Amino acid sequence: MEQSPTSLLTPPWHPERLAARLPYLRRRALLAAATRAFFTSRGYHEVETPYAVPTPGEEVHLRPFRTEALSPSGELRTLFLNTSPEFAMKKLLAGGAGPIFQLARVWRNGEAGDLHAPEFTMLEWYRPGADMESLIAETFSYLCAVLPPTVTCRGVTTDLSRFERLTLAEAFFRHVGADLLATAEDAPALAEAARTTLRPSESWEDLFFRLLLERVEPHLGRAHPTFLTHWPAAQAALARRDPADPRVAERFELFLCGIELANAFVELTDAAEQRARFEADRARRHATTGPDWPMDEELLAALASGLPPCAGIALGFDRLAMIAAGAARIGDVLWLPPPGLTSGLA
Repeated sequence: MEQSPTSLLTPPWHPERLAARLPYLRRRALLAAATRAFFTSRGYHEVETPYAVPTPGEEVHLRPFRTEALSPSGELRTLFLNTSPEFAMKKLLAGGAGPIFQLARVWRNGEAGDLHAPEFTMLEWYRPGADMESLIAETFSYLCAVLPPTVTCRGVTTDLSRFERLTLAEAFFRHVGADLLATAEDAPALAEAARTTLRPSESWEDLFFRLLLERVEPHLGRAHPTFLTHWPAAQAALARRDPADPRVAERFELFLCGIELANAFVELTDAAEQRARFEADRARRHATTGPDWPMDEELLAALASGLPPCAGIALGFDRLAMIAAGAARIGDVLWLPPPGLTSGLA
């Protein structure tokens, strides 16, 4: 639905604009209640972790919100609004919390659009002892528990009677015509295999994500939900390498109604390897943005103390609410969209 001139002038709390969003917002509230019921019934405990943290994450292209904490003595300390509760929840896992989930508020600076908000809700859950197979099965069970058998969002209708599972290598062979693993870390070789021109200063990672976005993702999560699994080791992030094939990591993303909905890992539990990955990511980030925040030594200590074998997933709850409600824009399912982010409703 196009925005009317009135919608551009009135605030989102205006009675007419709020009334237009209420059906979507009430569906969101039902979704939250169903989510808590699903995880509680499976033995999970809901947790809450701090939002203002000294280390917001280690993603190379991370752009967090910065803030300050004032101590009673007047000392100022730099903190950041967290981009994910992952680090905090892993510390709880190492402490013996068991299966946990959280509907967490998170922040990503510089993100706004139909599918992005700078402040949003992330559903994350972790289960000790879980592997990729059991996490995929549980994620699909969750979708079936909180959504109707068929959903339609942004013009795409998806049937939840079954799901598609596809490795990154299979997806690139099918939709790009390239052998992804054979050309790993070799940008010219991947560009040649994909029959595309390598752009100036384009790295293998840049090209990988360009091809993923332009040629692969438009085919995913349409007729049925798609689990895109076994990412190249260079994109492992906090996932462990597959013991059966160290070229890939035990990571998957979920697509539904053509929308990227979730990112999941069989978690890396090796503190030394995690430190090495963090240091490599920090070096790349510092080369472009300069020094930023301290390493989360507490997380690394938690891994070293004995993080149990586990798997976890981060799911965009606002996007799931869009799918559940059939909304076209993320602003439609937010009670008060952040400044600069509007809904498409009148």
